[in-house]
Amino acid sequence: MATLEIRDLHVKAKEESREILKGVNLKMSTGEIHAIMGPNGTGKSTLSESIMGNPNYEILQGDILIDGQSIIDLPVDQRARAGLFLAMQYPAEIPGITNAEFIRAAINSRRPEDDQMPIPEFLQKLDQTLQTLDMTQEMADRYLNEGFSGGEKKRNEILQLMMIAPKFAILDEIDSGLDIDALKVVSRGVNEMRGPQFGSLIITHYQRLLNYIQPDVVHVMMGGKIVKSGGAELAVKLEDEGYAGLRDELGLDVKLVDEE
Repeated sequence: MATLEIRDLHVKAKEESREILKGVNLKMSTGEIHAIMGPNGTGKSTLSESIMGNPNYEILQGDILIDGQSIIDLPVDQRARAGLFLAMQYPAEIPGITNAEFIRAAINSRRPEDDQMPIPEFLQKLDQTLQTLDMTQEMADRYLNEGFSGGEKKRNEILQLMMIAPKFAILDEIDSGLDIDALKVVSRGVNEMRGPQFGSLIITHYQRLLNYIQPDVVHVMMGGKIVKSGGAELAVKLEDEGYAGLRDELGLDVKLVDEE
């Protein structure tokens, strides 16, 4: 069992003075699915980018640890080798390298030079994973995300996730812009990964994704910190009552973006 822990994390964007994360605390283990919900502008995506090591964000205080070891001084590639994966809200298009080439390189970068994944093994796993996600071989042969629709990009993120098999996957609004069929396929891929060697932190606005990926823990972020945690029923409560209702119930002095 591996652990991912965020301790008293305070973060700002490097070009700004305003603190975005104001003391986030969270601990999860492999075998668990955690969801983070919250209104716009509360710092959910900043949290995901900070965990992965985006250099555009500056950690002012706190720590991020995998298996008790701090990773805040590690660059993005070393965090990935340590077991992290980020499925981005807006995946980049990279011409000149195919999906298959990119994924195989990512897998082998985590393995010793004398233990690279054999091509037949890679192709067999790729074919099986493409079938799970209702993706064609043609998509694997295309340049990375180039000309992909929004839904295709999201499926492609899950394809990479399933092939790379990290310890922890951070899924930043993986459901945004998906129709119901694509949402089911993406959820199927995440559910295929569930098990003792895998954990996921799912960032979402809406409870509908959690109808398909049952979370073990739901966290609510407001004002740059986690203000409440609970089971899957907490997501249902938010869907029914909204964030303003929970804010008022907790007596928080937080202004929501929609109220500004």
